[in-house]
Amino acid sequence: MTQILSIKSSQPQKTVNLTESAVAKVAELITTENEPGLALRMAVRPGGCSGFSYEMYFDTEIDADDIVEDFGAVKVVVDPQSAEMIQGSTLDYKDGLIGAGFAIDNPNKTHSCGCGNSFS
Repeated sequence: MTQILSIKSSQPQKTVNLTESAVAKVAELITTENEPGLALRMAVRPGGCSGFSYEMYFDTEIDADDIVEDFGAVKVVVDPQSAEMIQGSTLDYKDGLIGAGFAIDNPNKTHSCGCGNSFS
């Protein structure tokens, strides 16, 4: 009889994950800004045709209750309310002839609009 063991990581699950291409693009954009201490802030706000929309912008302010994730040269900051809605999401960056840009794969969404910019 074979016994299957489950190995749990001592590392807690990150609020968000970034692909290698997303880390590279964010790092490039931060370098272009030429402002020390910039972090990528990811947030969820009410709005859009499905109820909520994503926001991403560079920020130097980090509140005491913000969740901070490090990805090498890139720091990602998420407020606690947004963290609940994007827990386990992955930020990717694709650079191609069609559809270049950032995309968020959110396992918590139950519905998204046709344009892909809002979710519920």
